[in-house]
Amino acid sequence: MPILILVVGVLILGWIVLIFNKLVSYRNRTKNALSDIDVQLKRRYDLVPNLVETVKGYKAHESSVLEEVTKARSNAMSVPSGAIAGRAQAETMLSGALKSLFAVAEGYPDLKASENFKQLQEQLSSLENDIQSARRYYNATVREMNNAVQVFPSNIIAPLLGFKTGEFFGAEEKEKQNVNVAF
Repeated sequence: MPILILVVGVLILGWIVLIFNKLVSYRNRTKNALSDIDVQLKRRYDLVPNLVETVKGYKAHESSVLEEVTKARSNAMSVPSGAIAGRAQAETMLSGALKSLFAVAEGYPDLKASENFKQLQEQLSSLENDIQSARRYYNATVREMNNAVQVFPSNIIAPLLGFKTGEFFGAEEKEKQNVNVAF
């Protein structure tokens, strides 16, 4: 009988260790994915001043748009990495400001034809795709973590070991609305 109790105890301990290791793996993958988003956003933050400087050379009366882009960039950079909802909102504001900047550029044929502006615009477009990819990967890792924390039997162990569900990097309502293009 003592051997049976010892075997059951070892099996239970082994089961807890397996669940713990799985949860740690998911948590680390989620942290890594969030870090990837931060890297992409940092690249975007570094690109924005170059874009603003390029546009400054071609405009005189569009300073409010440039100020909006600069302010949105500063706000986005000041949101802590772990504040997912705040970060998503700040990034939405920056995306909107950049769209306004590109709309202003439409009114300046010389600017649109500028090789430097074209290159910056292409880099930003590519970067936006990379950011979307990083967000999708992050959300997939959060989903895995949340599933592991919420499904039986690990939902019994996870809270005891301090594991919690993660927050998805979601789109703001403004981003979900249809885009109207007028010619």
